[in-house]
Amino acid sequence: MSAAAAGAAAALTPAPAGAEPGGDKPTAESVNARIDGLYEQAEVATEKYNGVAERAGKLREQVSDAQDAVARGQSEVNRLRDTLGGLAGAQYRSGGIDPALTLMLTSDPEGYLDKAATLDRIGSRQMLKLRQLKSAQRSLEQRRTEAAGKVEQLDGLQDALSRQKKSVRKKLSAAKRLLGRLTAEERAERERASRGGRGADGGPKVGSGGAKASSGRAAAAAAAARSAVGRPYAWGAAGPGAFDCSGLTQWAYAQAGTSIPRTSQAQRSAGRQVPLGAARPGDLIVYRDDASHVAMYMGNGQVVHAPHPGAPVRYDPVGMMPISSVTRP
Repeated sequence: MSAAAAGAAAALTPAPAGAEPGGDKPTAESVNARIDGLYEQAEVATEKYNGVAERAGKLREQVSDAQDAVARGQSEVNRLRDTLGGLAGAQYRSGGIDPALTLMLTSDPEGYLDKAATLDRIGSRQMLKLRQLKSAQRSLEQRRTEAAGKVEQLDGLQDALSRQKKSVRKKLSAAKRLLGRLTAEERAERERASRGGRGADGGPKVGSGGAKASSGRAAAAAAAARSAVGRPYAWGAAGPGAFDCSGLTQWAYAQAGTSIPRTSQAQRSAGRQVPLGAARPGDLIVYRDDASHVAMYMGNGQVVHAPHPGAPVRYDPVGMMPISSVTRP
């Protein structure tokens, strides 16, 4: 188990407020480990939420399309029924006398024969329309079943979203409470440590643009990510006013006219894998074995990313946490 995971587990273990399980006052180091663990757990839950939200969005479109198809199918069934009713009425109004007797008694045999041929055609058309009606009814029932199934799936995804939202909020609230235990000096030290010991000006140590992007779209995505520096973190957000980690990278590539998946796990597979030593601006740096965090490489060993609640989009060293892969969309 990693130190962060161990810290997270400890954070969820009942203990007297303001004390370690052994009864001693918690150290800033132990509190920071627990905060880091909770942030990591929250980020994992956030990416799960993003994935479910993406599926729910696509399913809503499918539900809408299915319901439109049901409405069109019902209109077709109604039209065919009306047509059949009209044809049946025409037959009824022209019937009632034996055709042979009618032919013998009529003063206009040729006219009668023309009329009889018309009635035969009406009968043939009626059979055709009847077959069409039965086919339309079967299709309508199938569409209704499909629409109902999609609605049921969407309800399940909505429930999953609600559970994920509660999970994220619970972990972030616990992290906030732990942060409140730290002094102002300890919080400042925590911030310096999380940013590789750099100053608090928010800019990169050695600047960006020390290497060229691999393509025009990568350069445009990197420029978009740079333009977002300073905007707030918000879990589940994908811009333009606020971002979570994968929301930032997805938004940046969207500004470059390129669609990439919503979650950091899916973004890891959204292009060609390259070695870290070959990373160029616009590449996606994916962190941790579970790919629960993603940033965008800017060159000169720097990334831009949306770190966690309370920390705006910013530059940080590429090695700020364990890297699992580098992806070039």
